[in-house]
Formats: sequence, structure tokens, C-alpha cells
Amino acid sequence: MKKLIGKVPPEAVKFLEIPRLPASLIERFKKLEDLSGDLSDAMDLIGIEGVVPASVLKPNLIATKMVGQAVTVRNVERVGTPHLNALTGKGTMGEHEAYNLSEPGDVIVIEGLVGVSNMGGQSATLAHRSGCAGAIIDGSYRDPDVSRTHGFPIWAQGATPITGKWRLQTCEINGTVRIGGVAVRAGDLVAADEAGVVFIPFDRVKEVLEAAEKIHQGDLRQKKDIDAGVDLAVLAQTKYK
Repeated sequence: MKKLIGKVPPEAVKFLEIPRLPASLIERFKKLEDLSGDLSDAMDLIGIEGVVPASVLKPNLIATKMVGQAVTVRNVERVGTPHLNALTGKGTMGEHEAYNLSEPGDVIVIEGLVGVSNMGGQSATLAHRSGCAGAIIDGSYRDPDVSRTHGFPIWAQGATPITGKWRLQTCEINGTVRIGGVAVRAGDLVAADEAGVVFIPFDRVKEVLEAAEKIHQGDLRQKKDIDAGVDLAVLAQTKYK
């Protein structure tokens, strides 16, 4: 059983352990060539809303794919002015608790504020050291060169030089957060690439995966026919998905 490190009040941590998916299932997701596209199409067929495009959450690393389970953090605006809060010398950000509760391969998912940092360079370094696969931040982050140096992928609304230390308060760990309008629960599957981010509810993961794999196989057949020079009229009449 995980032990808290005291970065947030104990009552702010909703779950010490998140429900776990089989590693083999997560590996199957990683084999999807058009990761976010295949999953988005599958979720359209099933009727699940859970896709956030890269125009909203931009990746800091190009040509990077990530699949893992969500460890969630919810930040809110801190009471008081940044100057007076700084004079207290006490920060109220607690994302380090999420790294403490994570397992290698997990994804840190933060509902935060735009324009101030919800994850700085040292924080990203600790997340990377803990084995986290990356981070999704509905808000801003700081020290982009640090995360890039570590090869630690972050999808966010952009970078900022402004610290969140005196401006943010972490009010919940492993609860439900909203990212780009999508409700994300601790343990949900996160898949992200250069095109965007997909959140899949824990209890719908296998259903979405199987649909995405069928779509992926259809795309492979279509690409094979295109490469083989199949007539355009025939391609247009062939159902691949």
C-alpha cells in the first residue's frame, strides 16, 4: 500500500491505488499506427466523447506517442496575492503526491490554470524519475527545455514563465478532473500523439480497443490496395472499415 508524503491533506487524496488494466491490453494500444485517429473513430462508432485535439492541448515533443493510465491532479486558484503568498514561503501545489502514487507508465493528468505553471522543470524531472510516461495539462507549464531534455512528453495549452507556486492550490489527487471539457477519472486510459489526446473510461477500454483494431486493420488493407495501384473507382467502392 502506498504511503502519502504529505504534499496535500490526506482527505484530498481520493484513492491511494487506481484500478489497473492488464499490461498486455495497454501494449495492444501502442500497436495502433494512427493512435489518436483510430481511437477517435472507434469512439464515434461506440458513442463516447473523449477526444481533445492538439489545437487545444499542444504536444511539446513532435512524433511522440503515449499510452498509460491516468493519475489525476486538480488545481484551483489560490487565495491571496502572489506577493503576499510568496512572503509566507509556503507553496500549496501538491502534484508531487501524484508522482508518489503513480506506477511506471502512468500518465499525470492535471486540471489546472492557464498562464501560470502547473508543472515546472523540477516537477517534470521528478515525474520522469518516477517513471511516468508523460503529462496532460489543461493549463500551462514552465521550463519547457527541461521536459524536452528528458524526453518527457507534455500536452498542454502552452508554456509560461510565471510560477504557480504562489498562485495555485492542489485540492484533489486521484479524483475526477475535466480536461478540454472531458471528464477523466483516475485509472482511465490516456492515449496521445501529435494529433491530440484521447481519454477512454476504464470500463470501456477493451470495447474501444477492439473497435480501433478493426479500423486499423481496414486502414492497412486500404493502404495496401493504394500502394498496389488499385483503380481509384474500385477504391471508392470498397468498404474498408
